[in-house]
Amino acid sequence: MTQPLLFTPLTIRGVTLPNRIVVSPMAQYSARDGFPVAHHLVHYGKFALGGAGLVIMEETAVTRTGRITNGCLGLWTDDHVQALRPIVEYLKANGAVPAVQLGHGGRKSSSQRPWHGNGPLTRADIDRGDEEWRPIGPSPLPLSDGWQTPHEMTRADMDTVRDAFAVGARRALAAGFEVLEIHMAHGYLLQSFLSPLSNVRTDGYGTTLQGRMRFPLEVVEAVRAAIPDSVPLFTRISAVDWIDGGWEMADSVAFSRELKTRGVDVVDCSSGGNTPKGATNANLTRAPGYQAPFAEQIRRETGLLTQAVGFIRTGTFAEELLQKGSADLIAVGRQFLYDPFWGLHAAEELGLTGE
Repeated sequence: MTQPLLFTPLTIRGVTLPNRIVVSPMAQYSARDGFPVAHHLVHYGKFALGGAGLVIMEETAVTRTGRITNGCLGLWTDDHVQALRPIVEYLKANGAVPAVQLGHGGRKSSSQRPWHGNGPLTRADIDRGDEEWRPIGPSPLPLSDGWQTPHEMTRADMDTVRDAFAVGARRALAAGFEVLEIHMAHGYLLQSFLSPLSNVRTDGYGTTLQGRMRFPLEVVEAVRAAIPDSVPLFTRISAVDWIDGGWEMADSVAFSRELKTRGVDVVDCSSGGNTPKGATNANLTRAPGYQAPFAEQIRRETGLLTQAVGFIRTGTFAEELLQKGSADLIAVGRQFLYDPFWGLHAAEELGLTGE
């Protein structure tokens, strides 16, 4: 039989993925001062055992105050490098390529863990031992009512964060990660620069699409310059805000073209998350593969490799998306939580049992 595309290796720069199955980065909110605990080794290790070709570790903060919550992982010190190595080594030993998503929470930083409410920190959270700090963002616009108003970033602030991404990338490689992803989605710092819903600056870092893209592209340039040419670089974007007047698909195509010229290899196409406000765009229907058309359009119009994500539940459906050219990689999140051996079961579903 013909080898399914889902199980066909893919070489990106100097790294060969054994298959096209990616475990999507999913925050665990269980770290201590940015350091992983036993949970993280078990959580990520089981995906390697379950047949994933690429395992992307959850958003990992490049600065202490870039954490979304007090429970988020970090890479802002060399000590974090040492702590992450055992997890990375386990992934490699069990056939998966280890990746990490580097990020900064922006105006969503200093917030509650989901099981405590997923909102702004309260007195109860502080009494439990959580640290509170003032978040930063492109503009002094709080995420929603009751949230802290972020400090509007100065040029010096942007320099500090840009350099932290570059240092974080080098630390990630020192820990043994082989693929890096920059988080530019879901309302976190870099996506908040991109969207007109959260960026109302009137200097060279706002006003126009080119202005809003400027700082995120500076971060990409710094990361690409900090890592060897052999290392693949992904970016996760929110292809659309799903809110009228927000970031649209035409913006994502233009942004992806700019990413390509700066050495990005794969655009990971998610959507939404800029504000807690519900979608006002009537086109939103969260059905299986509802975000795959974004990956397909960017792939077609820019020539970049893309990664599809969103309610992809079966191996058969993942294979269909690859065969029709919707994407080059398939990211699976919820289904890997439900079934950590999703990759092996997808192989069985596609007739590869025993091979």
